[in-house]
Amino acid sequence: MSELTLDNLIDDGNYFASERARLENQVILDELERKKKARNLAVPTDDNKVKARLREIGEPITLFGERPPDRRERLIYVLSQINAARGDDTMQVDEESSEESSDDEVEEFYSPGSLELLEARRFLAEYSLPRAQKRVAQQRIDSKMSLGRILDIRKKVFAEVKRFAELGSQIGDERPVSQVRFSPNSKYLLTGSWAGNVKLWNVPECTPVRTYRGHNDRVGGVAWHPEATKSLSEDAVNFVSGAADLSVHLWSLNSETPLATLKGHADRVARVAFHPSGRYVASASFDTTWRLWDVATQKELLLQEGHSKEVFSIEFQNDGALCASGGIDAIGRVWDLRTGRTAMVLDGHVQPIFGISFSPNGYQIATGSGDDTIRIWDMRSLKALYTIPAHMSNVSDVRFFYADELPPNYTPSTATSDVVMNGTDEANADVKPADPEHDKVLEEWRYRSGLYFASAGYDGFVKLWSADDWQLLRTLPTDGGKVMSVDLSHDGKMLASGTYNRNYQLFTPDGGI
Repeated sequence: MSELTLDNLIDDGNYFASERARLENQVILDELERKKKARNLAVPTDDNKVKARLREIGEPITLFGERPPDRRERLIYVLSQINAARGDDTMQVDEESSEESSDDEVEEFYSPGSLELLEARRFLAEYSLPRAQKRVAQQRIDSKMSLGRILDIRKKVFAEVKRFAELGSQIGDERPVSQVRFSPNSKYLLTGSWAGNVKLWNVPECTPVRTYRGHNDRVGGVAWHPEATKSLSEDAVNFVSGAADLSVHLWSLNSETPLATLKGHADRVARVAFHPSGRYVASASFDTTWRLWDVATQKELLLQEGHSKEVFSIEFQNDGALCASGGIDAIGRVWDLRTGRTAMVLDGHVQPIFGISFSPNGYQIATGSGDDTIRIWDMRSLKALYTIPAHMSNVSDVRFFYADELPPNYTPSTATSDVVMNGTDEANADVKPADPEHDKVLEEWRYRSGLYFASAGYDGFVKLWSADDWQLLRTLPTDGGKVMSVDLSHDGKMLASGTYNRNYQLFTPDGGI
C-alpha cells in the first residue's frame, strides 16, 4: 500500500470495510443531523400549548407516566421526524414560539486565522499522516509477537531499569534547576535555571560546555530541536527556552546569545516544546494561553485559549498531529493541530498539572499533578485508564522513554528493511541479514520504546514505572528536597533530574557507564 498523504486520504476506498458499513455510517450521520436540526426547532414551553400541538399533528396528548418536560421532548422528536420525511430544514411554528426561542440563540464564535496558520495546518496534516501510518504498521507487527517473546523483553528491560543508581551530582547554577533535557544524540544535557541561565553539559562527565545568557528572569522550560546534535548545523536553531521575562529564545549551539526572541506572551512563560518536524515551537504561559511559533519566520502562528487559569505544561505527540497542554486549573487538553479543535479534555486531577507526556504508542498520555498522582489517559476511549499514587508531594514532571531509531552500537548495514506500510516485510527474499541476532536486537529495541517512564516529585524522589501495568520499578533518592524535572536519554543509558537545591543528578544502570 502506498504512503498515506493528504491527497489520497479522502479517496481511500478501504476506509469502510463494506457497503453495509457505509450504509450504517450514513444512518448515524442522518440521525446526528436530525438531532442537530431538532435542537433548532422552536416549540412552545407551555404544557397546554404542547398538548394542543400534539393533538394538531395527530399524536396522543399524553402517555402513561409522562411529565411535561418529557412531553415537550416528544413533540420535538415528532416534529423533527416530520421535517426529515418532508425534507425540510425547518418547520413553521406559531409566531409566539419563534419569538420565545429567538432569545436563546447564541452566535457561534470563530477566531480569525492567518494564511500562514492555514499553510501550517496543511503541512502538519501532510507531515503527520505518513508518520502515523508507519507507527500503526509497526504496532501491527508488534501485536503478532509471541507472548513468550514479550515476557522475555520485559524481563530483560525491567531488570536493567531496576539497576539504575546515582552516578554523580553537579551544581547546575546559582538558583534552582527548573528543567533538564538530554540532547537527541544523548551526549549533552541542557539545564535551565531560575537564575535565568541555560547551560550545556557533557554527559556522563558532567563538565560544562557553554552558558547561554539571554533571559533576565527564571527559565521555565528548555527543549531540543529533534535533529540537534545529529544532522542539524550547530549554527542553526538547536534549542528553545522560555522564561518569566515573557520571552521565548531560539539558540544555536555556538553562540552564547540568542538567535531570535519571540515576544507576545503577557505573563511568565513556563514549559516550551519543539514540534517533531523542527519547524514549530510551542510555549505555555501564565497568561492562560499557549502559542505556536514558526521557527523560520519567528512569527506567532496561533494564540490558543481554552484554560481558565495559567498554562504550565505543553507537549507534542510524536506523529506531529496533536499537542497536549496542562494548566493550573487542573485540566489538560489535547489539541488537533490540523483543525484547531480540542480532541480530548483531561478532566480528573484536583490540583494543577505540572507535567505531561505522550507515550510513543501515540494514544496514551501521562499527566503529573499537584494532587500527588499520575494519571494515564487513553485517547481511544477518551477517559483515564489508570491513576497512580506516585509521590508524597507534587508530581513535577513525567517523561516516557523514547528510543533512538537504532540501539547503541548497532551496525545499520546489517539491519533489515524498514517497516512497509501494509505491515508486512516485502524485502527481496534472496537478501538475508548477516546475523539473525541483529533482528532480535532491533525488535527488542523497538519494543522497548515507551515500555517505561520516569516521574519527579517534590518529595525528593525520582521514580521509574512500567508503562504496561503501571507498577513501580525503581525509586531513586536525590540530594534535593524538591525534584523539579526529570528526563531519560534516548540511548536508554542515563537518567537526569534537576532539583530545587541548584543541583542536577545523573543516574545510570549500576551507577556506571
